[in-house]
Amino acid sequence: MEIINHLLELMKYNPEEPMIFSSGFFLVLFLFFAFGYMLLRKKLTARLLFVTLFSYYFYYKSSGTYFFLLGIVTVSDYYLARAIAQHRDRPLLSKLLITCSLLTDLGLLAYFKYTNFFAGMIAQAIHANFQPWDIFLPVGISFFTFQSLSYTIDIYRGKLQPLPSLLDYAFYVSFFPQLVAGPIVRACDFVPQIRQPLHISSDMFARGVYFVTVGLFKKAVISDYISLNFVDRVFENPSLFSGGEILLGLYGYGVQIYCDFSGYSDMAIGIALLLGFKFPMNFDAPFKADSMTDFWRRWHISLSSWIRDYVYISLGGNRHGKLRMYLNQLLAMTLCGLWHGANINYVVWGATHGLLVCIHKFYSQGILRHDRHYHPHSWRRVVAVFLTFQLLSLTWLLFRNQDLNVAWFMLNQMVCKFNPEVLPQVFVAYRYVFLMIGFAFVTHFLPDSWQEQMISVMRRGGVLLCSFLLLVVIYMVIQVKTSDVQPFIYFQF
Repeated sequence: MEIINHLLELMKYNPEEPMIFSSGFFLVLFLFFAFGYMLLRKKLTARLLFVTLFSYYFYYKSSGTYFFLLGIVTVSDYYLARAIAQHRDRPLLSKLLITCSLLTDLGLLAYFKYTNFFAGMIAQAIHANFQPWDIFLPVGISFFTFQSLSYTIDIYRGKLQPLPSLLDYAFYVSFFPQLVAGPIVRACDFVPQIRQPLHISSDMFARGVYFVTVGLFKKAVISDYISLNFVDRVFENPSLFSGGEILLGLYGYGVQIYCDFSGYSDMAIGIALLLGFKFPMNFDAPFKADSMTDFWRRWHISLSSWIRDYVYISLGGNRHGKLRMYLNQLLAMTLCGLWHGANINYVVWGATHGLLVCIHKFYSQGILRHDRHYHPHSWRRVVAVFLTFQLLSLTWLLFRNQDLNVAWFMLNQMVCKFNPEVLPQVFVAYRYVFLMIGFAFVTHFLPDSWQEQMISVMRRGGVLLCSFLLLVVIYMVIQVKTSDVQPFIYFQF
């Protein structure tokens, strides 16, 4: 009886421990899910319903009773999209319907994520006392609202036909691998796969296990370890560290957030492959970027392409002259920053990235007359990658610190109190942290062909080799684990 009660407690939502891919509970639960999934492999409707119900439970374990928001977005956009498709010959009505979709999705997002932010700004402007309201932020609301919006907007633009049933659409919006932290999967990429016969090739299986294994290692071994043992200490008490240590903390945070977020994306892509579905890649070695423009072609690709297609182009893109193009770029990137969080530091971070992108475009295309796809070569590329990484690292000050005064203090420490003489002691004291960071950088710059060769080896090794490698990584996770499972950074967005 005690065991049953313990299992029931585990099945309930725990706000202190939202379910994530790197938790032991999810790994066990996924084994039972996979067994049921394979039993239903030839029963399409039952399989879609089974996965949808599991996805809703997955979201319940992440956000509690707020899973009803997922249902509201799904039902409203499904019927609005059908109505839009039926009335394409009536432009005014179509605009009214797409406006309803925008108001519903963005309204929910604005209430749960931005109410306190904007109310606080208004109160500050009128010098009124404001106490933030206790509004719960559901996990992943920014992801599934954007994903659902892409569906209705594409139908409004005539690029997509509405799905045949509400179950199909619920399956698409709630599909658990990408539900709470992306990638933001477009309907045009995912919908054609929904009613295809279930087929998991040996390449899909090997590739899926590879991405799950690599993602788990990135998140639970590299990211969590350097975060707990160095990066968090620097950012929580910057006055205790010299400017040189703060700079190392910035480098460490760049590796931490990359391994955390790309690790989650890798696991999402891998799990989807194991279920017979293909997601587009969400990261493409962003630290290899030779400009901030190139960085946003490599970092969180599903969001940056979403912002480009549904914000930047909707604002006019580059169709109204150079000045308007730069303004649209700056505004789109500022909104990208605001998407990340309801705080002024994210707005400034987004605007800074937008300004850096505009400066690069003006210099590269306006002054040097390079093509927009131009990339430097040989030593110029090395210099460009190095300088881009330094700029990127400095912008993490704005992203990581909620208080801009703290960001300014840390920057001042790096300029005025760098103290390089203490760095050898720091490297010795935190040698395992910097070994992790060094390993992350080295593997990051390996050729893409090495990844394909590894997948090829796993494919030839079959289930036994794939299972062995996964068990090795799980064992390593257990060995380096020093506290409770750390939530994914992007859960808060």
